Amino acid sequence: MVYINRIEHFNAAHRLYNPAWSEERNKEVFGPCANINWHGHNFELIVTVKGEPDPDTGFVIDLKVLGDIIRREVIEKVDHKNLNLDVDFMQGKMASCEIFIMEIWKILERALSEVTEAHLHQLRLYETPKNFVDYFGE
Repeated sequence: MVYINRIEHFNAAHRLYNPAWSEERNKEVFGPCANINWHGHNFELIVTVKGEPDPDTGFVIDLKVLGDIIRREVIEKVDHKNLNLDVDFMQGKMASCEIFIMEIWKILERALSEVTEAHLHQLRLYETPKNFVDYFGE
């Protein structure tokens, strides 16, 4: 089994906010991330795909194809957007990195299954250089 990785970068704003709570409770739980005027991040998304190399090409998946899928299915939808307001697949969901990465997984898993026998193995999403989440589709 070979694991290949592709890194993509995007910028996006969001707000962590539970509408069932008061402003005070949101500020208590989410701190500055509950800012009513949003806040932004320079995100890094690392996509790991696993599979056996094709005997004719030597590729698990053509990295250009993988990059095109990630850009078309995710980056173009989220780059320089407000995750809470502008991103269709995040509508009605908490815009935490944990929920965000799970939604990205659903999109990429479906898109990859249409073009390759390789499988999505892991997503890693850096929100800041110190904060990141991993998701394995479990």
